[in-house]
Amino acid sequence: MQRSRVTAAGVGLVIAGLALTGCAGGEGDSTGSGEPITLEYWAWGTTQKPLVDAWNAAHPDIQVHHTDAGGGSDSSAKLVTATRADNAPDVALVEYNTLPAMIVAGVASDISAYTGDLSNEFAAGVWSQATFDGVSYGVPQDAGPQALTYNKARFDELGIEVPTTWAEFATAAETVRAADPDAYITTFAPAEFGGFAGFAQQAGAEWWSVDGDSWTVDFDDEASVAVADYWQDLIDRDLVLAEPLLTPEWNARLNAGDVLSWPAGLWAAGVVNGVAGDMAGQWALAPLPQWTEGDTAVAFQGGSAAVVTTSSEHAEAAAEFASWIATSDEAAAIQIEQGTYPASLAGQQLTIGSEPPLLMQGQDDYWEIAAAIAADTIPEISWGPNVNVASTAFQDAMSAAVTNGTPLAEALSETERVVADDMETSGFTVDVE
Repeated sequence: MQRSRVTAAGVGLVIAGLALTGCAGGEGDSTGSGEPITLEYWAWGTTQKPLVDAWNAAHPDIQVHHTDAGGGSDSSAKLVTATRADNAPDVALVEYNTLPAMIVAGVASDISAYTGDLSNEFAAGVWSQATFDGVSYGVPQDAGPQALTYNKARFDELGIEVPTTWAEFATAAETVRAADPDAYITTFAPAEFGGFAGFAQQAGAEWWSVDGDSWTVDFDDEASVAVADYWQDLIDRDLVLAEPLLTPEWNARLNAGDVLSWPAGLWAAGVVNGVAGDMAGQWALAPLPQWTEGDTAVAFQGGSAAVVTTSSEHAEAAAEFASWIATSDEAAAIQIEQGTYPASLAGQQLTIGSEPPLLMQGQDDYWEIAAAIAADTIPEISWGPNVNVASTAFQDAMSAAVTNGTPLAEALSETERVVADDMETSGFTVDVE
């Protein structure tokens, strides 16, 4: 796979402009009045306020004001609007898969001048999520490599060994249905764009790639279709649930022990604990099953970086803040306490001496397994400039396929058509495979 890049026609000009903006921002890192610099920071989640409070206590000369502007696409859309009005915050949390779109939109600035040797603080696969063509556009804060969060008590009860391959996972799904007609090994959620993308990337898919000034869009490549066909088979044989996640109905199934696993990012433990807290201690973590026996690589499903925006007049101070909340021991301890998996190597090492999440009480090797999974993330994942469009198109097409009983693979082709049309309308040169 290629490293994520945004150097198509017109985009290179945007990057060049951002590089100039990022380098010039540091000149504004003084109020000239002896008063502390105040930075605005947009970020979601329970981890952010404690991080900001810790920074403010340790840095009286640079104070940060935190605003929860919502996560994911909500935050990204607001950032684009604010940037166009030149009043975006100094720093903003951006999900890895939407960062290319934020670069193209002129939101994220080049902070390479301020990151120095910071790449040494991260595994290559993590650092690459915020670095494009050797240019640093953000500091990774948290990581969400895919893993298998599973109900160990129910697995043990039904005599199921933890599957190491997707073929074994399908066999385990058969065992679950035969042993308990009310239970399913997992759910195929048609709206989970990030989850399916991770499965496909693990199988070798590359939905976007760029060569010179031409993009290639390929959502229905051989690897992606094979993944779609795999889940299609499980759905057709009634071996997995095909329904949305985190609905009242799904939550009830989960609490009843009728949904036995969730292949998702490491953050899944916190989500499951939030809706099934009485099951604490019954669940465990394992590596994600592999498409090929003996492989270990997984993709990210979630994770975010703190970017310095092109609106900031204090780029150097903003980059210092973004770096500290991602790499300092104090910040890592806060992330772990709040249930976030740190992106930095030091933070991940710090987890080793920490208690496992509440859902996995008693799993003494939880953090060792998490660290091993994080170390095997695919280092070069390619995301395109219109991930938001792709996500919506995927959700619509997959939901329709599940409802109408049409092939999931056809939903991939429809997603590809929508994504390519949108890019062409935006002025990109696009080849469709």
